[in-house]
Amino acid sequence: MRRTRGLLAAVLALAALTGCSTGSDAVDVNNGGEFRFVAGTPAGQVIADAERQSAPEFSGTLLTGEEFTSSSLAGDIAVLNFWGSWCPPCRVETPQFQEVYAEVADDGVQFLGLNVKDTEQLAKAFLESKAITFPSLYDPKGEVALAFRDYPATAIPSTIVLDRENRVAAVYTGEVRQDDLRAVLQQLIGEA
Repeated sequence: MRRTRGLLAAVLALAALTGCSTGSDAVDVNNGGEFRFVAGTPAGQVIADAERQSAPEFSGTLLTGEEFTSSSLAGDIAVLNFWGSWCPPCRVETPQFQEVYAEVADDGVQFLGLNVKDTEQLAKAFLESKAITFPSLYDPKGEVALAFRDYPATAIPSTIVLDRENRVAAVYTGEVRQDDLRAVLQQLIGEA
């Protein structure tokens, strides 16, 4: 019995290592609280206008303590980034999002972080240490990620870009490169 358990543990460890070597840094948060690596999406893909679906409505409390509702995104392009302070790619990606946010905030583009599977104290400390100025919704149970279950928002990091009509225009699992995000946003800004 012990030998079987040991063999099973070795196979599971090997499978986990194989999953980590796929090049993706996205972690699935919708599997009973456990995390697993999933494949990242190709960079820079915008969903064709005719194929875009409306984003689900959601609400919650920002890490600043203020209430938030997705209706406040109406009429703007929105970048929704699902992150956690425990997520290594988020440590790279989030400061880069801050740079892009500063560049496009006056062009009708909003950024919203969605902190999942984290403690409020660690999430706040992370944002402060990275000097992040765009708001983040505190979503420790991943309820907003569940609202976006038709898209791969159950992996951390994941990024969903909404067009001005509140439709999902681009979806990324894994770390988003700054230049790819800029290109997508410029395309959506040009659609207005």
